[in-house]
Amino acid sequence: MNNKYLLLISSLLMVFLVTAQKENPQFVVRPYLQNAEPNSIVVMWETTAGEESIVEWGTTNKLGQKTQGKAFDINFSETRVHEVKIEGLKRFTTYYYRVKTGALRSDIYQFKTPPFANDEESFNMIAMSDMQIDSQHPGKFGEIVQEGILTYLTKEFGGKLPDNLALVMIPGDLVSNGSDYSHWNGHFFKPSHQLFSQVPVYPVLGNHERNSQFYFKYFSLPKNGTPAYSEHWWYKDYGNTRIIGLDSNDGYRDLREQLSWLETVLDETAKNDDIDFVFAQLHHPHKSELWIPGEEDFTGKIVKLLEDFSTKTGKPSIHFFGHTHGYSRGQSKDHKHLWVNVASAGGAIDNWGEFEGRDYDEFTVTQDEYGFVMVEVSGVRDNPKFTLKRISRGNNARPLNNALTDSITVWKKNEIPEAPETIATTDNQTVKYNAIVLKASPFKGNMEKAFHAASNWQISTSKDFSKPVYDSWKQFENWYYLENRQKDDDLTDEKTKNLEPGKTYYWRVRYRDQYLNWSEWSQIQTFKTTLK
Repeated sequence: MNNKYLLLISSLLMVFLVTAQKENPQFVVRPYLQNAEPNSIVVMWETTAGEESIVEWGTTNKLGQKTQGKAFDINFSETRVHEVKIEGLKRFTTYYYRVKTGALRSDIYQFKTPPFANDEESFNMIAMSDMQIDSQHPGKFGEIVQEGILTYLTKEFGGKLPDNLALVMIPGDLVSNGSDYSHWNGHFFKPSHQLFSQVPVYPVLGNHERNSQFYFKYFSLPKNGTPAYSEHWWYKDYGNTRIIGLDSNDGYRDLREQLSWLETVLDETAKNDDIDFVFAQLHHPHKSELWIPGEEDFTGKIVKLLEDFSTKTGKPSIHFFGHTHGYSRGQSKDHKHLWVNVASAGGAIDNWGEFEGRDYDEFTVTQDEYGFVMVEVSGVRDNPKFTLKRISRGNNARPLNNALTDSITVWKKNEIPEAPETIATTDNQTVKYNAIVLKASPFKGNMEKAFHAASNWQISTSKDFSKPVYDSWKQFENWYYLENRQKDDDLTDEKTKNLEPGKTYYWRVRYRDQYLNWSEWSQIQTFKTTLK
């Protein structure tokens, strides 16, 4: 057989294979959920070929209804990403669906639409981050999803996944290299398919996404951010909670447009009586106990805006972040605002002592571990609350099996503890300048099972305390470098050696419960220091 005939046969075979591929597409990325509203939801998937983008859906597994969407190129090849928006849904209702491209049909999955805020429904959400693959432990993200999240939800609640989990937030670093097309399905979508086919996922950009086109094509996020920076920042409401996604990456964290947009959104949220809580997510920390080089000043600006918002409105807030591969939970000193690092969901752990760290006052717990964060939100209007839980998988040296290692509940309304009474020093006593001991009465809380969670001691040379010379904020626990540095401190006394001799000082103290409620300040007392 001569070369001409071989070339003809080869060409015919290629045509046959291309035609077969188009007529019999296969899944590249199986179906996953995006951008849920009380009356709509977006379903996406990717196939090797095919323009047909159809979702069959209904309130039973017989389906019965059909919605068509669009397909688009993602990698300059025959592969197509499909996006279908299903509309006309009923709020807080379970639906069944499957997707269709040509002869290809998926399994039948379920999803549940969000409620309105005035439905007063409670719901759960998960936050996790930094699942970019670790070559030494490449299956870790799959373990977090299968043995972590799915097993935990089944054990805690039973029943159907969409009834137990409303959404998942991811503050960045979904993949190791966002510019590598193979990473998206192989490292992110495949391990998480069983979760995201039934629960919508809302990510923000981390540094490892590299601002790539694949991120923006794979996700259909709310388009309510600044138009010129679509999907870099956005917000999503679920029940009584507003979720805000932000971009803390180089090239975007310095844009005034992002801060201006956030200020506008927070101003509107302040006037919105349906919103009780604001949960923001961005990738980089403002402070990081495990890895100081990862800190960014931009996040500090976000924290300040959220702190001011919460104090002004009485609506508690959280900022979720990642970048540092471990868990941290802290709280602002004067505001009902939580700081929560939700890593690591797969990325190599930042082990204690491996990098430069620092013991910050804000954080009560930091652990070098894998895991995820569960937030249980109550929509009851007379006094809504949320409970945040850390579900830990431990680390490679100390594995854990979905252990509850940290928890905090925050209520919207305040029932403040009683102001402490001053015991010593009082009545203008004279004390040694280098051996000061302040003492106050035991804690008395006004909320159910409230306990003494923090004390704030101040010493000043003036009664207005405008510039305290000593300001100590201590919390009931401080887990840093595998030990509790606040062990055995009952928070009712304070010692200092940092005062000057021969001066008159004023002091006061206030107590905080574990729900982030501060008491009023105690009475102001005065003392004099000796000359030597």
